[in-house]
Amino acid sequence: MGKQARAISEVSLKELVKDLTKAYCDEWLAYYLYWYMAQIVSGRAYEDMKEFLEKIAKDELEHATELADLIIKLGGMPVANPMELEKNANAPYSLPPKNTADLNRIIRIVTDAEATAIEVYNKIAKKTLGKDNVTYQLVTHILSEEVDHEEMFENLLER
Repeated sequence: MGKQARAISEVSLKELVKDLTKAYCDEWLAYYLYWYMAQIVSGRAYEDMKEFLEKIAKDELEHATELADLIIKLGGMPVANPMELEKNANAPYSLPPKNTADLNRIIRIVTDAEATAIEVYNKIAKKTLGKDNVTYQLVTHILSEEVDHEEMFENLLER
């Protein structure tokens, strides 16, 4: 982040980088979980579920990329060691169901993960509102996508 941007930011950069790093780790864990479940899903309508999971996995990877870029601009460094992702995340890694045809369990896992992401981004948005417009815009963009993901999977569960 340049001098002028730092000068107008009213948020502690150290605290903000810590929050963004935790969110970055969450995104990597979500990406891997969704990608993995897309590979193993079976049973009725598994092709549709596979497609949904692959699409959302790509979104989560995009979020991790956007967060990494911002973390670096703020003077931080994203977590390099994949073994450190869970330790530095907001929430532990959710294990996929043993029964790969249990679509309702897959949906619950994804909706729980998305609900956690919504809480995380909402807190960062509140913290940066009117204080750091660049970060605020990015996290509200990601927040919007996480809300869409949660709603999409909640609608599947209702069927």
